Amino acid sequence: MIEIVPDFAKNWACFLDVDGTLLDFAGHPQAVERKPELVATLTSLHRLVPVAFISGRNIVDLDRLFAPLRLPVAGQHGAERRTPSGRTIAMERPSPMSAARDALAGFAEARPGLLLEDKGLTLALHYRLAPHFESEIEVMMKAWMHKLGGQVMLLPGNMVYELRPTATDKGAAIAAFMEESPFAGRVPVFIGDDTTDEDGFRMVNRMGGLSVKVGGGQTVADGRLSGVATVLQWLEDYVRWLGRKTTGITA
Repeated sequence: MIEIVPDFAKNWACFLDVDGTLLDFAGHPQAVERKPELVATLTSLHRLVPVAFISGRNIVDLDRLFAPLRLPVAGQHGAERRTPSGRTIAMERPSPMSAARDALAGFAEARPGLLLEDKGLTLALHYRLAPHFESEIEVMMKAWMHKLGGQVMLLPGNMVYELRPTATDKGAAIAAFMEESPFAGRVPVFIGDDTTDEDGFRMVNRMGGLSVKVGGGQTVADGRLSGVATVLQWLEDYVRWLGRKTTGITA
């Protein structure tokens, strides 16, 4: 795979997806493993340029994964957001989602290997350990999307289908951050790996920023990195580059 990214710049604001971008996938979302040096790299980056997570996970889970680091976050595809000042903004859960959760839980329990993840504002049905159920899952999730009317939309992702509120997406979350200090006035850079990140790529492209797709597949992103290990190396290189620019060292 050809890796295409432009030269570094000091005026970036970095927005980072998590699963498939900073962390390799695992059979269960709670079974992912974090590289020991990742928090140190992100902490150093955060001291030099604004950084925020833009993830399908909820904020509580992200804080657990990256403790003791607490960054600005858009969780659940933007349905909840912690601003740079530390204020948390969250949508209300559509009331019929409880019925959907009960039905999907029963559906998953009857099919070994499926996992229903209730994140609070979104419902994700994972099939990484049972890919042969994909077509059944798609039918079931589409049925609940229609039952819930215009309140939710269906997101197909990497071995997962997810119901989320229609009023938000990762692109809208990035746009909201870009109106706030210290992100405002900078060039947005968004790195993600999945179809759920395409809204973020489109928004960043419209804003004249840099969108970077991790892995293969069609995308609207204008840059590409091959995988998680390459992303982590790229971030470490960027931190070192910023450090040299800050100290005035050129070699």
